Amino acid sequence: MTTTPHAQEPHGPLGPQDTGQLTPSGGVFARIAGWAQRRRWGALALWTLVLLAVTVASQLVGDGYRNDFALPGTDSQAATDVLREHGSEQAGDSVEIVFQREADRRGVTGPEARSEISGLLERVRKLPSVAQVRSPYQDRAALSEDRTIGYATVTLDAKAEEVPKEDVTELIDTARAVDGEQDLRVELGGEAVRGAEESEGGGAEGAGMLAALVVLVLLFGSLVAAALPLVTAVFAVGGAVGLIALASHVFTVADFTPPIMMLVGLGVGVDYALLIFYRFRHELIEGADLATATRTALDAAGRTVFFAGCTVIIALLGLVALGLGALQGVALAVALTVLMTMAASLVLLPALMSVFGPRVQRHVLRRAERARARGAEEGARWRALGAAVQRRPVPTLLVAVVALLALAAPALDMRLGFADAGNDAESSTSRQAYDLLAEGFGPGFSGPLVVVARGGEDDGTALREKLLATDGVAAATPPMPARGAGDHPISTVIAFPASAPQDEATADLVHALRSETLPALERRTDAEYLVGGPTAATQDFADTVSDRLPLFVAIVVGLSTLLLMLVFRSLLIPLKAAVLNLLSIAAALGAVTLVFQDGWFGVQPGPVEAFIPVMIFAIVFGLSMDYEVFLVSRMHEEWERTRDAGHSVREGLAATGKVITAAAAIMIVVFAAFILSPDRMLQQFGLGLAVAIALDAIVIRCLIVPAVMRLFGRSAWWLPAPLARRLPTVALERPTN
Repeated sequence: MTTTPHAQEPHGPLGPQDTGQLTPSGGVFARIAGWAQRRRWGALALWTLVLLAVTVASQLVGDGYRNDFALPGTDSQAATDVLREHGSEQAGDSVEIVFQREADRRGVTGPEARSEISGLLERVRKLPSVAQVRSPYQDRAALSEDRTIGYATVTLDAKAEEVPKEDVTELIDTARAVDGEQDLRVELGGEAVRGAEESEGGGAEGAGMLAALVVLVLLFGSLVAAALPLVTAVFAVGGAVGLIALASHVFTVADFTPPIMMLVGLGVGVDYALLIFYRFRHELIEGADLATATRTALDAAGRTVFFAGCTVIIALLGLVALGLGALQGVALAVALTVLMTMAASLVLLPALMSVFGPRVQRHVLRRAERARARGAEEGARWRALGAAVQRRPVPTLLVAVVALLALAAPALDMRLGFADAGNDAESSTSRQAYDLLAEGFGPGFSGPLVVVARGGEDDGTALREKLLATDGVAAATPPMPARGAGDHPISTVIAFPASAPQDEATADLVHALRSETLPALERRTDAEYLVGGPTAATQDFADTVSDRLPLFVAIVVGLSTLLLMLVFRSLLIPLKAAVLNLLSIAAALGAVTLVFQDGWFGVQPGPVEAFIPVMIFAIVFGLSMDYEVFLVSRMHEEWERTRDAGHSVREGLAATGKVITAAAAIMIVVFAAFILSPDRMLQQFGLGLAVAIALDAIVIRCLIVPAVMRLFGRSAWWLPAPLARRLPTVALERPTN
């Protein structure tokens, strides 16, 4: 990206329609391409060595992924801090060991079962990371009315994300070892257990790569040509995954980051490499030699890739503004992945094109010759589509916008949260424990609320009475005092909601306790009450994301709009791009809400994962700018050349429609492949990204943008004089000499 005097005319990403000859020096990206050509074997060897070194190092050292769900300033975090400060065993998360035995065998209270369970719990007490074990026989509330189901509570010495996974695995193995003994069924539940149960990847990455290869073969008609963008993406993603695994020992990186990195990296990597390779193919057809075609491709499309990549990175780094530790590590990791894909597209791809160039050139020229013999004109269908839209711009615009608004409408009722064990695979022990607890004690027993009473005249007795009298609370334990509280007594009461952890009624209960029930009790007892526990923390996280989302959107939209204003020297085009991008993202979130929250297509209903809206917004907004720049800058080139607004729209669509559609198809199949993942969050992420890209590339770029540009006419390229004087001109390409 370069800054040039305003008098010079920038060219779009497809550049001047000549042979593409450059001066020896060229732009910075042309010089990078020249270096990669001259040192092609060295460049390939360097990338290969870096990939091998990073992969081997990450395998030897291992990763240090860990989740950070701390939310300073929230009730749930304050409750955890108070309990930790005073050494309370309730500061750590808990694991439930659930037992079931048929009534005809006297249930779990029969002598044989009692002996088996007591022996098991004695062994569990000696395991690492176990702070306390409470037997089902210590509290009648831990036994179902028919005595066929009971549970023991194992309190860990830290939060679930801080307990070593091997310690949780040992706990699971120890408890499950007695499953089947004395006809006793044993299952384990809790967030620590869910985290330790590693699910298979489902082959989503492999399925996405295979589908992308098929699309590329159909586009280029050659396996070698199709493989080059894919190989570039694989090298970039492989290096990024290894680097983040090493960096996770220094920075806090969530354990769900790697699949998201691969999801985004494969889609973006293939997309960027395709844009450059497609320009390379265009230059070969125009008669350029291999070296010139490569340099021209980098000097033209390479600049668009650089701009688009920077926009994605800016959008991702906007997540830092949310101040959520769990998201900051993910944002930095995905931003590094995008940076690696940019570097691979600008350095590795030219080297690959130099090595395989002669073979690709022969195939491209043969295919172009056959097309000319048939009288086929490249871009004719897209030009015809542009003309049809221009003849009826208002009806086209209305139909498309109404359809997107209808799809976006469900997002207004989107409920953020996290899936609980009820969404886990039926074969998992966490899901089995969840179902048993719901059967024996009600749906809320898998998501208790940890309510802390500090100071005042309440030792927890008044708190328990108040909780039991509150609508939505099914049961509450006796007060548990904390040791070492001194002059400020602290006690804990565990309240069990009458609804499941992810139900809206549970979220309403948390809010009601904090805003109405407990403040009234505080005035009477002069004590302080804090509602904590995993379920309350989940709600706090969702509320925090919702509260800070407007700031995040304003930052990302503002910066991206400013960049587009600099590039196109227009006021309406950046505003149009921002509005349309928001519309496509809203429609994608509406689709996610319909499928995962409302349960369409047989999906189990539940909340939308709290990470999903901000992550989809950051990634899609950046990627949408890719297509926006690619299409509109070609229109801008024609506008500068002809000053004919209608012609510039038709030619821009004709020149870019095929590659935009192909690039979008690749990202759609890569993202959609992650719907096959067993992880609910990845399923939502994959569906949201696939729908957003499909809508952006097909409905917005092919229908709405031509219609809007037709209605804007010459005013599309208008910039107020005061702004025009103050803003520099940022050209996506090196001006022609």
